[in-house]
Amino acid sequence: MTPDEIVRIVGISVDKLAIKELRLTGGEPLVRPDLVNIIRALRRQHPDLPISMTTNGVGLDKKAGSLKNAGLTRINVSLDSLHEETFELLTRRPFLNKVLAGVEAARTAGLGPIKINAVLMRGINDAEASPLLAWALQHDYELRFIEQMPLDADHGWTCRDMVTAAEIRELLSQEFVLTPDLRERAGAPAERFQVRKRNAAKGESHGAALGTVGIIASVTEPFCGDCRRTRITAEGKLMSCLFSREEFDLLGLMRTGADDEEIARCWQDAMWIKPRAHGMDHSGLDSTDYKQSGRSMSTIGG
Repeated sequence: MTPDEIVRIVGISVDKLAIKELRLTGGEPLVRPDLVNIIRALRRQHPDLPISMTTNGVGLDKKAGSLKNAGLTRINVSLDSLHEETFELLTRRPFLNKVLAGVEAARTAGLGPIKINAVLMRGINDAEASPLLAWALQHDYELRFIEQMPLDADHGWTCRDMVTAAEIRELLSQEFVLTPDLRERAGAPAERFQVRKRNAAKGESHGAALGTVGIIASVTEPFCGDCRRTRITAEGKLMSCLFSREEFDLLGLMRTGADDEEIARCWQDAMWIKPRAHGMDHSGLDSTDYKQSGRSMSTIGG
C-alpha cells in the first residue's frame, strides 16, 4: 500500500468502524523509508489515536526520536534471547547489541510503556525465561511471553516442540511467584501476572510486586471469544484472524473506485464471518485437523 492508501484505510477503520487503537507491524516496519511520514500523516488525521509499532529493533536506535516526534505512541520489540550466540541462532543475524541499543533509544525518546515480545523455543532459549524476566523488570519493560505459533515460513511448527503457557509459568515459578493481575483484560491477548521474588528458603514470595509479566497462550489457552482485532496486510488484504486462510481484498476495492462506505461494509461483513475459534487447542499433538495458513508471520504482522 502507498502512504495515502494506508492513511485512507486507517481513516475508514476509525471513522466508519470505531477502531480505537492502531498498531503498525510487519514484516518489519522500520525498513519502509517513508515510515516517519506515514506516522506523521496518521497523527495529523487522528490526533488522539494511540499508534504503536512492533519491530525487531534493528535500526530503532537511529529512528526512535523521529518516530516519537512524528506521533508514535509506544513500541513493542521482539527479543527472544539476551545471549549473542542464541540470538544469532534464532534470528540468523548478529545484531543483539543493535536491538538492545534500539530498546534503550525508545525509552529515551519516551516511547513507553515499552513491551518486549519473547518466544521460547524448546532446547534453544527456554532456559532464559527467568533471566529475560529479571532483565525486563530491572529496566521497567513489560515482558510478554508468546507461545510459538504455526506461522513459520518453513512450516516446521508442531505442538510437541512448542513451549506452552503452562510450561512458561512453571519455568518462571522457579525464581518468581506469579499472582493474577486483577485489572480487566479487556480483550488483550496477554494474561497478566504480578511478579514477586521467590524466597528460596521458604518457597514463598516476599516484598512488593516487582512489576508484571504477560503470557500470550494463543495455541493452548486461546482467547478467540474475546478477540477484538482486525488485520490488514501490507498488500491491503483483510484477515479476520491471525490464523485465517481467507482474505478480503480491501485495496482492490479501493483501487477500482469503491467509496469509503462500500469498503467499510466489506470490512464489516468479513468480520461478521470470523471463525469462532482456530481449533489448534482441540487438535491434539498428532492431529492433522488444523491446517496452517499459507502465510508466515512476516507477511501478516503480529
